[in-house]
Amino acid sequence: MGFFTNILAQKEYSMDDFTNDIRKRLNGGRTSSGQYVNEDRAMKFISVYSCVRVLAEGVGALPFFVYKKRPGGGKDKADTHPVFELLHDRPNSEMTSQSWREAQVGHLATSGNCYSATSLNRRGQVADIYPIAWNECTPIRNKVTGKIEYEIAGDGTYPAERIFHVPGFGFDGLFGYSPIRMAADAVGLGIASSEFTSHFYQNGMNVGGVLEHPQALSDVAYNRLQEWINEKGVGLGNSWKPLILEDGMKFSRIPMPFVDAQFIETRKLNRDEICGLFRVPPHMIANLERSTNNNIEHQGIEFVMHTLMPYLTRFEQTANWKLFTPAERAAGYYVKFNVDGLLRGDYKSRQEGLAIQRQNGTINADEWRELEDRNPIEDGSGQIYIVNTAAQPLQTAGQTPKEGGD
Repeated sequence: MGFFTNILAQKEYSMDDFTNDIRKRLNGGRTSSGQYVNEDRAMKFISVYSCVRVLAEGVGALPFFVYKKRPGGGKDKADTHPVFELLHDRPNSEMTSQSWREAQVGHLATSGNCYSATSLNRRGQVADIYPIAWNECTPIRNKVTGKIEYEIAGDGTYPAERIFHVPGFGFDGLFGYSPIRMAADAVGLGIASSEFTSHFYQNGMNVGGVLEHPQALSDVAYNRLQEWINEKGVGLGNSWKPLILEDGMKFSRIPMPFVDAQFIETRKLNRDEICGLFRVPPHMIANLERSTNNNIEHQGIEFVMHTLMPYLTRFEQTANWKLFTPAERAAGYYVKFNVDGLLRGDYKSRQEGLAIQRQNGTINADEWRELEDRNPIEDGSGQIYIVNTAAQPLQTAGQTPKEGGD
């Protein structure tokens, strides 16, 4: 019996079984540092919060337009289409487009998924979009039809056409990994380090000490000393108050070797790990140690290309799929973010490169304009290719043109 025959003879293992197994592993729990890590708790850690905020505000601040393709090439801004107002101005009566996108990216960056429910008007077009908490919506496969549906806590089951679901990187394309839970140990270490520092300052930056007495203290003396220490010996405001000792008692401090333990370096390394988790350049969360005036501009461009672009394309493709009817898609309607403003820092170099191609006949004016997200020239003159007339073969250089043009 062959390998595949053995597999078929066993109990069928479906994608739903695989999904359930993976989700059990991603349920979270205590990490190696002893910290319990989930999406909500991770957002209270400043490095995670800073990275997620950079991503959410970066996507939320970008112009988001609806376009319609021209039959002969190019496009026009479709500002009269209902979806234009939803994405550019407000998706519903309670929030702006920016606040909706920020909330969605916040869910996507932390949990790996974001959801919104849509309602339709009488013409079958999307009328509004309302966000759903990521932990209240679950994609499931209908056992009868085999189609994907969405189970919303307390609100029943919705067809896939009614749910605006953007999954992040995942194993089946339907449900994204939670970055927080996949990197729970790194996040837990950061939370533990932050809590340790807070407790250190809470105790007046006095890590600890030993009280030595030549004899045993009476219960009365011990309780009085313990009460004094608890009331006046801890806290930042009591850092330098003198300790009154009786009957030959001595105090020996236990130093905290922060430098020897490389505590600060550990926190810096953890901060860089969190930046790597979200692919956010460290300088964008106020870490300028390795940044200079020369490379920050290029780091900003890389942030757009390698960090924001995956989020933008996911939203664009989901919007094109879920917010337009089949007839509208066939008519050429689509959505697109405008990132030109974020790439403006390298605009001069880009234009110089395009100008070289234009002068050497590699591209025409319409192709240049298309790269700049502009429409073709109306009279068709943009289709002409030109070359720099100053260029000529080396053999003819310096020769005097003959009379008559020959």
